[in-house]
Amino acid sequence: MRPAEAASPDLEISRRAAMLPIADIARRAGIPDEALEPYGRHKAKVDPGLVPDAGDRGAVVLVTAMSPTPAGEGKSTVTVGLADALARTGRRTIAALREPSLGPVLGMKGGATGGGYSQVIPMEDINLHFTGDFHAITSANNALAALIDNHIHHGNELGIDPRRITFKRVLDLNDRELRQVVVGLGGPAQGTPREDGFDITVASEVMAVFCLARDLADLKARLAAITVGYTWDRRPVTVGDLGVEGALALLLKEAVKPNLVQTIAGTPALVHGGPFANIAHGCNSVIATTLARRLADVVVTEAGFGADLGAEKYMDIKARTADVAPDAVVVVATIRALKMHGGQPLERIDEPAPEALAAGTANLHRHLRNVAGFGIRPVVAINRFASDTDAELQWLRRWCADQGFEAAVADVWAGGGGGPGGDELAARVLKALDEPRSFRHLYPLELPVEEKIRTIARDIYGAADVEFALPALRRLEEIRAHGCDRLPVCMAKTQYSFSDNAALLGAPEGFTLHVRDLVVKTGAGFVVALTGAVMTMPGLPRHPAALRMDVDADGTPSGLS
Repeated sequence: MRPAEAASPDLEISRRAAMLPIADIARRAGIPDEALEPYGRHKAKVDPGLVPDAGDRGAVVLVTAMSPTPAGEGKSTVTVGLADALARTGRRTIAALREPSLGPVLGMKGGATGGGYSQVIPMEDINLHFTGDFHAITSANNALAALIDNHIHHGNELGIDPRRITFKRVLDLNDRELRQVVVGLGGPAQGTPREDGFDITVASEVMAVFCLARDLADLKARLAAITVGYTWDRRPVTVGDLGVEGALALLLKEAVKPNLVQTIAGTPALVHGGPFANIAHGCNSVIATTLARRLADVVVTEAGFGADLGAEKYMDIKARTADVAPDAVVVVATIRALKMHGGQPLERIDEPAPEALAAGTANLHRHLRNVAGFGIRPVVAINRFASDTDAELQWLRRWCADQGFEAAVADVWAGGGGGPGGDELAARVLKALDEPRSFRHLYPLELPVEEKIRTIARDIYGAADVEFALPALRRLEEIRAHGCDRLPVCMAKTQYSFSDNAALLGAPEGFTLHVRDLVVKTGAGFVVALTGAVMTMPGLPRHPAALRMDVDADGTPSGLS
């Protein structure tokens, strides 16, 4: 997210940057030539199997945030700026980020490459198609959907009940018209008519499996474990039962290799995978993060949206899957988000509002307390926007100190982490890495699924209780019957509030969280709890970003952010 007052848009800053050949960036990261598969001069795939393992593992710094405004608080910008600033100290540093989805790129939030002088580049390539990973994931997902329907059409040997197919088709776009569809119309030769629907690619189980797999063999095993539906007598049917996991893995064999790019300051960045954090688990791939740990002294990664979503899922899902538990956590806060959560109208968010600023700290404080509950005392990164006053920034620094949290103003959009704007934050993070910590998960896997959900709702969100709708109660019975009760939980919830009501800002307490349904992801290894009105296929806003985009006769894009 870039401040609206900035004179140079992110795309122009990215385009002016002097990029190094990707082979130079690989050498800087310690990646040998034989492991590098270039995609042009400035992007490459990396084969982890060809990277020697010295046995050492770098520290992991997780960047998360308070509950955001609709435009976001610059978490990716801070992640990139911090990585650059840590590299300035002489530590071998690698940023590990998610790939952008075309949904927000063409919609409202924009891309996911950072902003200003703290970007991963080439920005336009990364935001638009990149190396084709999302297309491969979409193709694998939809190939599976076609194979399910084809199996039913040709005799249905497994006895799949067409009414109980749970696996959906996907598209990496926001398209509300596809949320519910009917397929198979046109007579017997065209298939079996049934209700169906589309999710956005980043919410798919194939994306989740892709990001949680440890290697290609694990990816194949996880794909085989995906439950696609149920038989007439309600027994689960998996991809392995269909016998097509090999074909799906084949479609993903190149995509599963992490992508190497660079920041404007020349810091190596592995950008790979991209699940949303409000409707999926919100973290980049395990393969990229573990590869970065093998190569770097410090790995700076991020988890989507606020700490109630991406960070909680990082701790309770990703860190259970692989050895990537964070050694330090940074919580991004902004003056504008604090004002919004303190009651300042969004259209007046850049105006001075001392009372709203003070009231909004309740939201930040809950996020900080929640992170500390995982055994790691967080550092606050105050991401500076052009509208912030020195008095507001100093007030927030004092508030953080009074609460016992280290804080630093991150001025990395304008100055870049390669300049002094990120130095104070880097110093605070290095200090945090030296402090003792005792990482712990929020809940044990032995808890029943409904109690895991209640634990998250009460301890992280501040809810009084959870109300399960009838479909969710039925699903809980199936979860117990099919032996899936020990899986962790992935909450699908609005990113704007601790509650399931996007309009309930600040730090609400005593509310009831409404769970309308549960979806078991046996390949990914978690249970998705659908709350409130959150959708797994988003829609476009009234004025989507696509209206600003164009390309000239020379192929030069404009309007990306």
